[in-house]
Amino acid sequence: MLSNLIKFGKRNCKNCYLLVAKIALCDICAQIFQEERLRRLKHRMKVCFDASRPDHQEALRALWSATFPGTELKGLVSDQWKEMGWQGRDPSTDFRGAGFISLENLLFFAKTYSASFQRLLKKQGGKRAAWEYPFAVAGVNITFMIMQMLDLDATKPRTFVRAVFLQMLSENEWAFDLLYCMAFAVMDKQWLERNATYMEFNDVLKSTRSQLEKEILMDDVLRIEDMPSYCLLS
Repeated sequence: MLSNLIKFGKRNCKNCYLLVAKIALCDICAQIFQEERLRRLKHRMKVCFDASRPDHQEALRALWSATFPGTELKGLVSDQWKEMGWQGRDPSTDFRGAGFISLENLLFFAKTYSASFQRLLKKQGGKRAAWEYPFAVAGVNITFMIMQMLDLDATKPRTFVRAVFLQMLSENEWAFDLLYCMAFAVMDKQWLERNATYMEFNDVLKSTRSQLEKEILMDDVLRIEDMPSYCLLS
């Protein structure tokens, strides 16, 4: 189609040809831009959490500070972490499923949408189950779910969801992190609507994925901010 536009431009006028050529150049630049952002995201997804790395230790401390401002952390291995919903005293053991990016996602959520983050952390609003989902561990599972949904490691796109997301990524470098925040909010909303308990967590997660896929494939959704569930964040 692009070659036909160029031929049309040549036949009609020099200005038309220049316009079409500029459009073609913009398309090429956008593709290069998108590929570079995808490369960086795929690299993030492959980084394992390493408790011996100073930058990973600092990220953990930053997460604690963003989650419990004004409360001193006694150590990277401490019973305090259980307050956030980690399984034990050492949160590093819970990152194995999704890697360092799952910590980055939690930190992004805490800093960017602090009101929503704190509301979900403290299980505010709605009728809550006696056996609630552990907040931090749920966050790691959400990261892993999104990675599977987007299928970014595939050589060729196997779903329209991935194709639409790549367009979103070209528009916003933080599309993955924003999608994570939305997914967390959607998951909690569905949790309340179902009156779910911990044993139903996987079912709620599957339902959350279905809702995200449905929204991503809506005709009028071109950017991450166009998704209806974006309004859940504050």
